[in-house]
Amino acid sequence: MLGFSKRSQKKPSKTPLEIFDQYEQGMPSLQNAIDALPGWNCAFPPEFNLNAGNLPLYADDRIAWALQTFGSIEGKTVLEVGPLEGMHTYMLHCHGAAKIDAIEANRLCFLRCLVTRQVLNINNAAFMLGDIQSWLAERDGVYDLTIASGVLYHMADPGEFLRLLAKRSKAVFIWTHFVLEEAMPEGDVRWLPFSGKVETRMVGGLAVRYYERSYHHANANASFCGGMKDRHFWMHRDDILMLLRQFGFDDVIIRDEDFSHPGGPSFSLMARKSRDEA
Repeated sequence: MLGFSKRSQKKPSKTPLEIFDQYEQGMPSLQNAIDALPGWNCAFPPEFNLNAGNLPLYADDRIAWALQTFGSIEGKTVLEVGPLEGMHTYMLHCHGAAKIDAIEANRLCFLRCLVTRQVLNINNAAFMLGDIQSWLAERDGVYDLTIASGVLYHMADPGEFLRLLAKRSKAVFIWTHFVLEEAMPEGDVRWLPFSGKVETRMVGGLAVRYYERSYHHANANASFCGGMKDRHFWMHRDDILMLLRQFGFDDVIIRDEDFSHPGGPSFSLMARKSRDEA
């Protein structure tokens, strides 16, 4: 009789239950929603006791000044360009805007805005993902106020952005960096991201200077909140003001001009039209 060795009948050892990374296992909370998205830049108001980024933009004095200078926005329509993570939107919400259209091109920033909308109950704002210049070119209607803080110097075509913005806005608040040679002498380290190329383009019938600049792969970081294209352009201070006046903003107030800002010369401004030319 042929004999065959018996194979082991030993059962395989039990393995721990596999937990899928895409599921949250803890108690439902607002903090879980924040933690689900990387790269937060902004802090939430302290009374919410939440951990995110460090920038207290929910109380940004630039926006506070813009609202004080513009006057009441109760019942007004507001366009916000580049809401980042929705903290300026929260300030507009708290001041009673009737409607806020907040346009964000960065996908992760847009998702963080949705979390902020939920956490802070910003029920008068619509956050939308996409290119602001397409929105301005293709939409009808005029906003009472546009907020464009920290966006102009990220643009691939900043002059055209101002032209389109003027068609859709009665008043604009802008905080931006700009080029001013006497504020950035030769050898200033703030010139390093610039290529040295300066283009002259016609915008609204006027010649404006575009200073070419690069992010140098900073977009690889989840917290990156720059423009859509690596090749972008800063405008000269004088050209920004010239275009705004050309496009009908005849009342321009400048605040907080800072030639020594580590990122480059900067200012805040409120520009309004005394006549409705849109």
